[in-house]
Amino acid sequence: MISISTKQVLAQLKADLIGKDSYRGVTLTYSWLANQVGHFSLGFIPTLLTSVVLKKYTTSNNVAIWSAVIISVTWLLFETYNFLGPLLLKKKSKSKLLFIPGKIHSFNPPWTNIAFDTFTDLCFFWTGAFSASLFLGYTNTAVYILAALLLILISPIRYWYITKMYMQSAQYPFQFRLSQWEGNINPSDKIIVDQFINNNEIGNHLFVFGVKGSGKTNISVGIGTEMAIKRNPCFYTTGIKLVSVFSEPDSVNPNFATQLWTWRQSSLLVIDDMNVGGTIKNEMLNPDNFFKIVDAYSVINTENRNALQNKNVIWVLSDENLDTVLFDQWKSMLVNIGVPPKNISSINLLPTN
Repeated sequence: MISISTKQVLAQLKADLIGKDSYRGVTLTYSWLANQVGHFSLGFIPTLLTSVVLKKYTTSNNVAIWSAVIISVTWLLFETYNFLGPLLLKKKSKSKLLFIPGKIHSFNPPWTNIAFDTFTDLCFFWTGAFSASLFLGYTNTAVYILAALLLILISPIRYWYITKMYMQSAQYPFQFRLSQWEGNINPSDKIIVDQFINNNEIGNHLFVFGVKGSGKTNISVGIGTEMAIKRNPCFYTTGIKLVSVFSEPDSVNPNFATQLWTWRQSSLLVIDDMNVGGTIKNEMLNPDNFFKIVDAYSVINTENRNALQNKNVIWVLSDENLDTVLFDQWKSMLVNIGVPPKNISSINLLPTN
């Protein structure tokens, strides 16, 4: 298991804070930092505006504190609804202002993780509010509350920043949580997905089959995202890209700042577009060809075989017929590489309505 070092965290922080994002692009860590600055501002600015109103319409001598308390409570109520709304309400909303989900999730959202994220956001809201309170006028109460919030935030900041580093180092093509997936899946296949995510052992292989538009890539990225959030070094690639690096040395590109590990070093490998499917019959990456490329058309390539054996892998394949023939072919290939049959499973996604 690869751990992100303090040196790597500081290097990423330096990269996020120095330079212009207009020419270098935006990382997940940069987006998270910007998001929290926004939360701080949404506590700070409304507190200043509220103080103006209170000074005009009240005779209170504690306007600075009361302004911060009002804004803090307001954000607490809003975030409580924002968190509990999707959890408790299942009917469609007729309001254009309030969100109420219209269907039950195929996969349950990770409520503990979402609750922690909500708490982190609230701490930044409150920090902004009581910083504004100190700006308006010094009080011991504001100092004590602000000091407590800053101490509390040390752990969440460290957790979320490093977690975002794990997510961006996976190189997923888009951000997607498993609970966002809204395709059709059999209950038995849903259990297989849950078991794959919660299995702490390595060397498990999951084949994701389905027709075009059934959500194969989305569910695979969703599974991978949940694994990355658990601090697993994950790596996303396509079949063609993977076979092109089988013969290359195992080294991280120093010019790619967000690449902290290679496909061989990852604990989860997501291989998208293993085949074209549909009307294309002569696939470039059929099981026989892939097996030969793993060995680089030579004697047994122990390095590549061990890399595939000793990690969890998600294989994304199109299958218009949704039968077991294609799975049996790829399963036999993995067994020949050295993967135990008990570690190989598959799901077939159903066509969307």
